[in-house]
Amino acid sequence: MKVSNLKLLALLSDQTRLRLLAILENQELSVAECQEVLNTGQSRISSHLSQLKATGILKSRRDGQRIFYRWNPEMDANARHLLDIALQAAQEIPSAGHDAKTLELVLRKRQQQSLQYFNTIAGRLGKNYCPGRSWEAVGHLLVQLCEPLVIADLGAGEGLLSQMLALRAKKIIAVDISQRMVEVGSELAKKHGLDRLEYRLGDLENPPIKNDSVDLVILSQALHHSIQPQRALDAAYRILKKKGRICILDLNEHNFEKARELYADQWLGFSEASLFQMLQKAGFRDIKISIVSKEKEAPGFQTILATGHKS
Repeated sequence: MKVSNLKLLALLSDQTRLRLLAILENQELSVAECQEVLNTGQSRISSHLSQLKATGILKSRRDGQRIFYRWNPEMDANARHLLDIALQAAQEIPSAGHDAKTLELVLRKRQQQSLQYFNTIAGRLGKNYCPGRSWEAVGHLLVQLCEPLVIADLGAGEGLLSQMLALRAKKIIAVDISQRMVEVGSELAKKHGLDRLEYRLGDLENPPIKNDSVDLVILSQALHHSIQPQRALDAAYRILKKKGRICILDLNEHNFEKARELYADQWLGFSEASLFQMLQKAGFRDIKISIVSKEKEAPGFQTILATGHKS
């Protein structure tokens, strides 16, 4: 997208806008999170973000009641060059160091909210309701598996799915960020003699698994808990062997805002189009996406099954 140099230079003369661009360079943030990092009023932050979006250097998306902003990946090279220079200047702003530290805290708080939730329900996931987890949906995923494979189950929780697949797989690595989940899962695997199943503590955006080492990556109702789902899909691509496969079960895009509080969801599901774009950006090919489950009770969650291959 072509950006007017004159308008861009005028925008970059404001320190608040420079600070916003600096914290949005590598991640997507909500208006409230931008406000928290810069310690500035909501109306002022929203005004600056709207101006930056109007020039085409930021993009926004609505997720329930929240609006998120990020750099526009389609901005022209000249605008990007000017922004790179501006970001160097932004480091001279007295509050730059404080902004970076506060941003780190804000992102950590996101992660801690999910971690606290999953530590609390460890040992009870099989009994508690979890949106999108239905045998109908899981059955569609299991149909995709027809031979012994090396499998990575990312964001596995207690690993109920991994435990089922461990009866047939060559090896399963179940990764979860919750220490308690890993402990509970490991205890269950040992109790049931599942010696092909290994639990590892780690983030699905940076799983503790070697590159090019697994045949199949599974993300079962896990991606919407990721702070940056694109990074999770990029990581899945890295750890897959050539021609390896990814299988994703996740919620279709919805507006049930309470899911953030009830289930520690970071995202209110994903549209089929957005999930397709993220998989394609990660490098996957032969991508197929469909809705495989529709819950009758309110709020009527729908489950998406997405598959793809590493080229």
